[in-house]
Amino acid sequence: MSSENEDIKRVLALCFRGEETLDALDLERMLSFDMGWLTPDQATEAVQALIHTGWLTGDEERLSPVDRFQDSVTPLGWHPRPERLYTPVAYTSDLADPSTVEETPAKVSKVEQKKSIPNLQTADDDPRARTTKRLLKFIARSSGLSSEEVQRRAARKQRALQHVTAWMALALVAREQGLEMNSVIEALS
Repeated sequence: MSSENEDIKRVLALCFRGEETLDALDLERMLSFDMGWLTPDQATEAVQALIHTGWLTGDEERLSPVDRFQDSVTPLGWHPRPERLYTPVAYTSDLADPSTVEETPAKVSKVEQKKSIPNLQTADDDPRARTTKRLLKFIARSSGLSSEEVQRRAARKQRALQHVTAWMALALVAREQGLEMNSVIEALS
């Protein structure tokens, strides 16, 4: 068994200890903040790469490992090499013939990562709900980010904060990008 496979198996065994499924955000939080192995951006990239290379299955809200990796032994003080997590080898079962398995790192293209952009949740009774598309385009144009990236970040904030409106999540993204908040407030009017 290669050390790349062992690193990924250990990480998944530690993250899914006692859990059948995890949300992608929870997994990213574990990799970046709880374990301190990756930066938040690297953790996002790693989770998407593990999904695309077959290590994780399910949708973003209910991810699970493709196999049971609880038998992976993790030595005290061990930590994975970050590049093995955000450029993982493709998952292959240990039952496969090793001579037929090609173990090249799978690069996850940015196009594949962006193909499922989560939608912002808007409330029907919110008078500012009509302005979210305009605000999204304004933030994208002002910050230099793509509209899809702004939408992804705002949806992520909405999932993390749960009771925040779409326009407030967009305002938080604008603030994160260092935009002048008076112009954001004017875009909401």
